Amino acid sequence: MTPASRGTGAGRVFPPLPQHPDPQAPFATSWWGNAWIGALEGTSLDAGRLARGRAYAREGHVDTITVAPGRIVAYVHGSRPRPYRAEIRMRTLTPEDWDRFLDAVATEPAHIAALLDKDMPHALVDAAERSGVQLLPGPGDLVPSCTCPDHGRPCKHAAALTYQTARLLDADPFVLLLLRGGDEQALLDELAQRSAQQAAREQSATAKPGATGGNLPGTLARDVLATEYRPPLPPPLAAPAHPGEPPLLPSLPGAPNPTSLEFLATDTATRAHAYLTTGANPFPTADPWHDAVRLAASHPGLTGRRSFSRQFAELAQSVDHTPADLARAAAAWRQGGEEGLAILESPWDPPAGPFDRARGALITADLPRMTIHHNHLTNASGTLQLRYGRDGRWYPYRSEPGRDDWWPEGEADEDPVGALTGMLDS
Repeated sequence: MTPASRGTGAGRVFPPLPQHPDPQAPFATSWWGNAWIGALEGTSLDAGRLARGRAYAREGHVDTITVAPGRIVAYVHGSRPRPYRAEIRMRTLTPEDWDRFLDAVATEPAHIAALLDKDMPHALVDAAERSGVQLLPGPGDLVPSCTCPDHGRPCKHAAALTYQTARLLDADPFVLLLLRGGDEQALLDELAQRSAQQAAREQSATAKPGATGGNLPGTLARDVLATEYRPPLPPPLAAPAHPGEPPLLPSLPGAPNPTSLEFLATDTATRAHAYLTTGANPFPTADPWHDAVRLAASHPGLTGRRSFSRQFAELAQSVDHTPADLARAAAAWRQGGEEGLAILESPWDPPAGPFDRARGALITADLPRMTIHHNHLTNASGTLQLRYGRDGRWYPYRSEPGRDDWWPEGEADEDPVGALTGMLDS
């Protein structure tokens, strides 16, 4: 059984890597990590896109990275609120390729030791190539794609993902083997079995005629299990700091849509994490519209201002709203949860106090004069608006000139000056 047959569909999920701010520091320090970068840069015809991709990677724009056989996927945050889904594809090895590779590695114990030490020496890659197996990609072997409107190959988002992947390869060459279709544990198990078979053959070839071996000392399993004593269970593990990310699911004929499953898995993980950390349901039973808004807000990859995925459109249809209505509500939810949605949908008349003092504070800060309507302050051109919430925070909104089409933009702030300047700086 090959590593590919045991690990089909398996993947690994890596949290967002920290920023890499030093412009002189390389993304890869290993020779195989630099070979990966060389495959990217040898394919691109636009040095400018590569430079922007390096900047995005260094600034931490690449979100959680999922690595699976033949593909790497991540959401990459750009200049717009909605992140783009970038993907890099690479050919996986055939079962025959894996057999030749494993035979080449198993015959040399130093190769196995190097892999266990998260190293990939030249000699190991050379041995694989002599057996007809190419581990490292060359120019043209990496196939990028992205949901952004840029048709460059690669665009800056796919380039950023590729540069960040080089950092993963640096730390663990098994990431490369997974991309080629090999599951790490299956590889190690198969190498151990082939190495033992190789050692047995060598021992048999050097054994003296007539030599026999005695029984090895040991303890029968039934004797170990005869006692009724069982050690206590270990204490439960601490809850993780953040909900986990769903694995990358394959697209198979007749199977459910993987994006829909990813959407539901993300929501399930969020609920489970909340139960673990608080012991209470943070999302009590709500009406279908509020629950749809919460779902849409929890998966920003499905939400856009004027472009919508099929799953997002179906979610909006299920609650008798347009995709634009749901997108606007999801943006409000991300801005302030239930209160953010109430600010979007329900104007109110605040009492005298902080609301009345807000216009004077804005004028003192040399910001645009605002007119009052209910809990809204709007500038003269009708493009900027602050909405005062019952929680005492100011929620910034923006509209195109003359359209009266208000969208939540930026973060809520207890200070109206901070809320407005934050929107002006975005």
